[in-house]
Amino acid sequence: MSAVWTLADFDDHEVVHCVRDHASGLTAIIAIHSTHLGPAAGGTRFWHYADGEAAVRDALRLSRGMSYKNAMADLPAGGGKAVIVADEARTKTPEMLTAFAKAVEALAGKYITAQDVGMSEADMVALSQHTSHVAGLPGQGGDPGPYTARGVFLGIEAAAKRALGADSLKDVRIAIQGVGSVGGGAARYCAEAGAKLVLADIDDARAKALAEELGGEAVLTDHVLSADVDIVSPNALGAILTEQSIDTITAKAIAGGANNQLATGSEGKLLQDRGILYAPDYVINAGGIINVLRHIDGADDDAINARIDKIPARLESIWEESQASGQAANEVADRMAKSLIGR
Repeated sequence: MSAVWTLADFDDHEVVHCVRDHASGLTAIIAIHSTHLGPAAGGTRFWHYADGEAAVRDALRLSRGMSYKNAMADLPAGGGKAVIVADEARTKTPEMLTAFAKAVEALAGKYITAQDVGMSEADMVALSQHTSHVAGLPGQGGDPGPYTARGVFLGIEAAAKRALGADSLKDVRIAIQGVGSVGGGAARYCAEAGAKLVLADIDDARAKALAEELGGEAVLTDHVLSADVDIVSPNALGAILTEQSIDTITAKAIAGGANNQLATGSEGKLLQDRGILYAPDYVINAGGIINVLRHIDGADDDAINARIDKIPARLESIWEESQASGQAANEVADRMAKSLIGR
């Protein structure tokens, strides 16, 4: 594997830790991008990767995204992310979680972890038995998914207003890729608002069940980005917006909660050139981290929801600047975030 600092996704990260524990079989990466605004905060992902470099790249990209997300959400936190490398069977043991928690504790508060893909609330509780640097525990907000979903829904509403001139989502056609906690929650909000839904998920049965529940249509994941809709909302894994996939999109806006939707970053300009409005992912999906970091200043649900309510205004400011400057929306958001973290 190449040296970490030579990888394209290395962005002057402060520290990148590789954690190995022979007894438990743990392999993990903890990437700390910035602590300029506070301790590096971001979830732990449990995932099977094609190789070690793919795991490192994911940690680098996700941690940078957390720096930007926390800064743009006006949180007193920097950005970090961890990935626990799973085998093909996704074997997760208490011993692995204990070893990982001890690695987090050894960082003495420089990194605060939370729930992410492949990790449950119960896993977070298990980690908390060996480290105090865990956010989003029961009584501290719990599962971030519903809060992320609400923010994504508000962002979809803002995108519909900006791109379609729609004052509501009634009869707006929305394709949602990934109908787990975030995408499924956003789908329910959109259905309640009168939207017409096209749903897709790697678990076809889950997509079909939710489509039946909400009166929508289920399609294969390969077809969801090119669906005949007004808005596409990616809520699964990242890097799904490529030059090739963008060529197939007929929607007027993309607004979803998946992290790192742009495969390389340059795709933001491609979207702009095609007249497709893009909601930068780390702005629209900030609801989850806003919720799980509530313990930093003791915010209650009312305060958390008030912060999530600001997501549409942040998106609108990005879109306004994008229109005025000619820069792609993701470039505008990155510039704003970098300024906030002193880069």
